[in-house]
Amino acid sequence: MMLERPRRNRKSFGIRQMVQETKLHVDNLIYPLFVEDGNKIKEEIPSLPGNFRWSSDLVLDEIGACMDLGLKSFVLFPKVANHLKNREGTYGYKKSNFYLEIARKIKHKFPDCVLISDVALDPYSSDGHDGIVENGRIDNDRTLSLLQKMAIRQAEAGFDILGPSDMMDGRVGAMREALDESGFCETAIMSYSAKYASALYGPFRDALDSAPVDDANIPKDKKSYQMDPSNKIEALREADLDVVEGADFLMVKPALHYLDIIHLLKENYNLPIAAYHVSGECAMLIAASQKGWLNYELVMPETLLSIRRAGASAILTYFAKDYARLHR
Repeated sequence: MMLERPRRNRKSFGIRQMVQETKLHVDNLIYPLFVEDGNKIKEEIPSLPGNFRWSSDLVLDEIGACMDLGLKSFVLFPKVANHLKNREGTYGYKKSNFYLEIARKIKHKFPDCVLISDVALDPYSSDGHDGIVENGRIDNDRTLSLLQKMAIRQAEAGFDILGPSDMMDGRVGAMREALDESGFCETAIMSYSAKYASALYGPFRDALDSAPVDDANIPKDKKSYQMDPSNKIEALREADLDVVEGADFLMVKPALHYLDIIHLLKENYNLPIAAYHVSGECAMLIAASQKGWLNYELVMPETLLSIRRAGASAILTYFAKDYARLHR
């Protein structure tokens, strides 16, 4: 006699749904959107098909369409014209910054949406780095004061959550101090706690033209401040610091290739864990689906479910709108 038959709990759709251990809902998803200055701009990113650079007028339409599908959380990334960039990324905290103006327009039209920012120098830096380059190295502490200025401007513009993606030491504490002193104690920080020096960011950098410039005096990569993909325990050290400094979320980036890190943080911290399903991870699945090697509508939800199962409460993914459309 066989007393244990696990298949009994799989025999019908209703039973499978009843005992399902992990639930993925559109509320768990955050949709990254690329924005640029101008009007009537909807420019597809060749290395990330189905994703676009939007001007302020059309991004409002896109967010409205997403809200109709039940998707209400968005993270914005700015593509900045080269003539606005300099070595200290000062355009990042100018009141006239188009990125801040787009945020104001979005929150005015859609006050119930959750709007998340990017806090880093690289979109605004003529060197293409997340920090100030000084004598061939990244000057961590000089960068912090600039991140504080950016954080205050973004909070003023209406962002609900700020996302420091720069990986400078001490930036969460510096931002928290600046925000609180300026009266923005309710503005949350979603820290990129374990952001790895990954080879999977290519389409993102294409979208924003934000890669380090080719110059002998400029570091050719971001390995001196982003984490080594070989390291796991170091993620705990980074997360410990962010918790002490006042982070409200801890993020792992990339997601799919670092599921063990997501799980590690989930098991060790009481804060919500976010995961960034990055452009290269998405692009591979899109390309395989376009070739007919994978069924996009089946493998895309399975991929997101794996990130959720690993422990992510929030998933930043370029598949968010498609998932919402398929599961409305």
